[in-house]
Amino acid sequence: MSGSENEGHPQRRRADHYDGQAFGTRAIHAGQEPDPTTGAVIAPVYLNSTYVQQGVGDYAGYDYSRTDNPTRRALEIQLAALEQGDHGIAFASGMAATATVLQTLNPGDHVVCINDVYGGTYRLFTKVLERFAGLTFTFVPLRDAASVAEHFTDRTRLLWVETPTNPMLNVVDIAQLAEVAHARRAKLAVDNTFATPYLQQPLELGADIVAHSMTKYLGGHSDVVGGALVVRDDALADELRFLQNAVGAVPGPMDCWLVTRGIKTLHVRMDRHCENALAIAKFLEARDDVEQVLYPGLESHPDHAIVQRQMRAGGGMLSFRATGGQQRAKELCAATKVFTLAESLGGVESLIELPGLMTHQSVAGSELEVPAELIRLSVGIEHVDDLIRDLEHALDSTRTLVGAAQGAEA
Repeated sequence: MSGSENEGHPQRRRADHYDGQAFGTRAIHAGQEPDPTTGAVIAPVYLNSTYVQQGVGDYAGYDYSRTDNPTRRALEIQLAALEQGDHGIAFASGMAATATVLQTLNPGDHVVCINDVYGGTYRLFTKVLERFAGLTFTFVPLRDAASVAEHFTDRTRLLWVETPTNPMLNVVDIAQLAEVAHARRAKLAVDNTFATPYLQQPLELGADIVAHSMTKYLGGHSDVVGGALVVRDDALADELRFLQNAVGAVPGPMDCWLVTRGIKTLHVRMDRHCENALAIAKFLEARDDVEQVLYPGLESHPDHAIVQRQMRAGGGMLSFRATGGQQRAKELCAATKVFTLAESLGGVESLIELPGLMTHQSVAGSELEVPAELIRLSVGIEHVDDLIRDLEHALDSTRTLVGAAQGAEA
C-alpha cells in the first residue's frame, strides 16, 4: 500500500461504519478496532516518529508522525463519529485548534465573534491574529440572530460561537446563526467544549466546524491537553489537515490515547455531571445570599427554551454570584474542601474558581470583562450530597463578610 491510501478520505469511510449506532456505542468502539497484529482489544500507543518504506513513496499509509500516526488516526475517527462528522482533526491544544480555523482566512478578512467568548480565545484573536494575520474582529451578543447580520461586512468570512459560553453560560441558537452565516457566504464555527458532543451536535444544526478543547470533558481526567476540529466538508478538511501538518501543532500519541480512553466513558460521566450540576444550581438558587445562578438547565435561565431544543441537558458547568462582593467570593473559593480551587474544567473532580482573577483575567478592562464576584464551578461526579454540603459550609462560613461589604458600600 502506498501513500495514495489517503485518497478518498479513508477516515470518512471508517467513521461511516458507525452510522446508526447509539452515542455510547460509538464512544466505545469508533476507531477502536482490536489490533490486527496481536489481537489486543485496546488499540496500542504508537510512539514511533517514522515508518519504514518498501520503496521510495511506497509505504503502509504512514511516513512521519507529524503528518499522521495510527493512535492519532484512531482518535480522529472517534471524534468524527461522536460529532456526526466526516473528518476529525486533532491538535496539541484547544487554542491550536482554534488558531488553525483562523489560519484558513486571509489578511483583511473579518470575523464576527460572540461577545463573552473564552478569555484565551479573545486574547488569541485580539493580541495575536489582529497583529500578525491582519484579521479584524467584532464582538457582539448573539442571542438575537436577526441583529447579528447587521455586524457582517463584505469581508466577513467566519462567525465564531461558544454555546454555552464561558463563564456566563449564555446559550445561542445554532441553527438560526447557521442560516445567518450561510446567507452571507460565511462559515459558522462552534466551540462545543462545554456541551460536548453528547449534549449537543452543532454539525447536525448547520454548523460548518466544531471545535473542542479535548483537555476538558473529552479527556475527562485532568491529565491531558489537546484540541480537536470536526467537519463534514472534504475540501475544508483537506485545508485543515494541510495546516495541521504544515504548522505542526499536533498531539503526541500518548495524549491521543489518553483522550480515546476518556471518551469511552464520556456519556456515563456527562449524565452524572448534569445531574449534580442541576441539583447544585437549585440549591444555590434557593439561598437568600446568592444573587444570581447561571445554569442552562434551570427553567429560570433566559435561554432555557433554546437549551431544550438543541441540548440533551444543561451540562456540568455553572456560575453564580453570592452577596458580599469580590472579597467574599475569594474567601468562598478558598473555603471549599471537596471543590478544588483550580483553573480548567471538565474533569471527574469538582473545581471552583474566580474567572475575573483567573481564567478570564485576559479580558479585564475590555468589553468582555466578567463580573468581579462571579464564581465558576466545574461540577464533578462525586456524590452530590458531599458537594452541596461543601458549598453550604463555604457559604455559611463566609456569610459574615456580607454585612461588612454592605457597610463599606454605605
